[in-house]
Amino acid sequence: MKILARASWPHPLRHALCRLLLALGLGVGLFPLLGSVAHAEEPPTLRLSVLQSGTAHWELAHMQRRGLDRQAGFALEVRLVPHLPASRIALASGEVAGAVADLLWVQARFEQGEPYLFLPFSSQIGDILVAPDSDIASLEDLRGKRIGVAGGPDSKGWILLRRVAAEHDLDLERDAEVQYAAPPLLSEALRRGRVDALVTYWHFAARLEAAGEARRLLQMADLLDALSLERDLPVLGYVFHETWVRENRTLLDRFASALVETKRSLAENDAHWDDLRPLMRVASEAEFEAFRQGFLDGVPAPLDDRRIADLQRLLQLAGTDAQRRLPSRLFYRYAAPTETP
Repeated sequence: MKILARASWPHPLRHALCRLLLALGLGVGLFPLLGSVAHAEEPPTLRLSVLQSGTAHWELAHMQRRGLDRQAGFALEVRLVPHLPASRIALASGEVAGAVADLLWVQARFEQGEPYLFLPFSSQIGDILVAPDSDIASLEDLRGKRIGVAGGPDSKGWILLRRVAAEHDLDLERDAEVQYAAPPLLSEALRRGRVDALVTYWHFAARLEAAGEARRLLQMADLLDALSLERDLPVLGYVFHETWVRENRTLLDRFASALVETKRSLAENDAHWDDLRPLMRVASEAEFEAFRQGFLDGVPAPLDDRRIADLQRLLQLAGTDAQRRLPSRLFYRYAAPTETP
């Protein structure tokens, strides 16, 4: 006789069977057994917080839809939030185990005594855009121009652009007019000619380019290359407090494995993206394709010693003191599961 877990029985059937077992005097001994069977069948739950409008939402939704989390031995639970502060509060409070954050945030938390492990999510940083008919053709042409910077003075793209410009004897903070604002506001400013160039996140850049409202002057990858760093360094990642990681390493490894399968699935089957289209909120087929390709172009390679060293050098370029820099142990190294013959 096959015994099903109590949670799977219809509600009236559970009550009827309970009364029968009690009448037979079997309830006391059998209920713990049924409970243990139900518990054994439930995989551990991993709770993550991501932006509702963020690109990580795309891959996590696909992971759940295809059951790739349960195939890896865990159940993914996604808490959607409207903005980054809400995600960070959920992470700090322990409401979730992990969230998406950039490397500079992880570095700042480490300096404040809160070590987080960084598991790469994407190497997409952003782009430097100008109007389609702009006469700006090179980095040197930014002298004296109005530059909009999304994300504020600590924006990774802005830090890299300033560093490369300095090697061309160009101090953008002194030699240009800089405006900081939210990405949507700056996109509108570029459309209306209120800024001459825009340093913005990749998906905002993709939307402007797909609509023919901007052209790319430089990719962030070009700036990394100019600084002798690898072009596809992952600057965004899923982050987990080191204390949680010590207690849940197997669960983390399962998540990392499921992420690899999720990204592979999205890369190999274009049809999967049709299911994600509602989350992408695209206005045209060109925008949809730009988002899809941009996401896939940002899939990072696994971290090794060289890539970790480059990420640490990137932190140095951002002004981090060498003695306080994020240590190697806080960068996740993915180890592919061994195939059994």
